[in-house]
Amino acid sequence: IIKSLQWRYATKKFDSDKIIPQDKIEVLKEAFNLTATSYGMQPVKLLIISDKKRQEALLEHSMNQQQVATASHILILAGTDINAASINTYFDNVKAVRGTSEEILDPFRNYLLDNFEQKTNKEKETFIRNQAYIALGNLLTVCAIEKIDACPMEGFVPEAYDAFFDLEAKGLKSLLIIPIGYRAEDDMFSSFKKVRKEIVDSVIEL
Repeated sequence: IIKSLQWRYATKKFDSDKIIPQDKIEVLKEAFNLTATSYGMQPVKLLIISDKKRQEALLEHSMNQQQVATASHILILAGTDINAASINTYFDNVKAVRGTSEEILDPFRNYLLDNFEQKTNKEKETFIRNQAYIALGNLLTVCAIEKIDACPMEGFVPEAYDAFFDLEAKGLKSLLIIPIGYRAEDDMFSSFKKVRKEIVDSVIEL
């Protein structure tokens, strides 16, 4: 896995003729769904875009970063709302999958219902965004293992993406985007040495 992480970089130029096969996309979908999230509530959805015309149309909402148009696919991490309905759905799923009794689940269910009821919208948005970054890290690692190039991006206009895909009607807000595909042979950044601190300067063992 270390060699895979050394291999990856934030791809600046994709080969637009190379398309990620569907079996690799299925791996990414499974990996995303298995991503750790706080309380296990999964308040982030993964949107997968593979239509070149739509990708090109998104350029103006992506600071004209060409990776959006030339990538094989665009992954969008979008947040959902956390409310009583979504919390109860989560616990219903726990009960169905694990057969856990209401007697055991109810104290935790009631805690989360009360906890999120007291949070401001800003606090909930921050919580959900943090979950998106966990998913981003997981997806980047899995992409590296699968030899899929990726470029995580915050540089886009979320409101424009939301309007483009009518995400508000779906109860979603775009948070992060990840163009994925295969690096172009002439992407000079692919040959750059990775610049990182020495381990002793970034890790403290106590």
